[in-house]
Amino acid sequence: MAELAEIGLIGLGVMGSNLALNIAEKGSRIAVFNRTPARTAEFVAEAGALAPAIIGCDTIEAFVAAIRPPRPIIIMIKAGEAVDQQIDALKPLLAGGDIVIDAGNANFRDTIARFDRLKNTGLTFIGMGVSGGEEGARHGPSIMVGGTQQSYARVEKVLTSIAARYEAIRAARLGEAGRGTSSRPSTTASNMPTCR
Repeated sequence: MAELAEIGLIGLGVMGSNLALNIAEKGSRIAVFNRTPARTAEFVAEAGALAPAIIGCDTIEAFVAAIRPPRPIIIMIKAGEAVDQQIDALKPLLAGGDIVIDAGNANFRDTIARFDRLKNTGLTFIGMGVSGGEEGARHGPSIMVGGTQQSYARVEKVLTSIAARYEAIRAARLGEAGRGTSSRPSTTASNMPTCR
């Protein structure tokens, strides 16, 4: 059986692609899925030397099966209703302890609502702000996480390996639901750097 991925990512646009390459380059095996399979195949083909660390999946079922439980899954798609639709598509395929991570530019109110929606399902939710644009995603974003300590512990190693460094801080868990969201009016991580 092939080695399972440490983390998964849905959405291979500019930000998702660069974040996935960053994760692979820093030594974590990653499963990727895009709603258009041709984009997934193109992404893996263009990954060059990083391709062996990437599992490209044509179906959402194969994608979920390719990740080590408890499965952390980053959703990096357009904020709003599309994220809720993606979560609904994932839910029947996930198991207790799996972690849905919204890394898009969500409004913090949406993040809190999603956290509450998943609270009693056995699944956990992380709202994760990723700052630094395309260059940051590829080489060292500022990562601000809102979620439970237990869910953060599962992804901390991967996130700290890819994040920008500020003194001893790489990625920061800022609290529970809504605390790590990019669109929150104010955040204690506003002075965290991006890019290396």
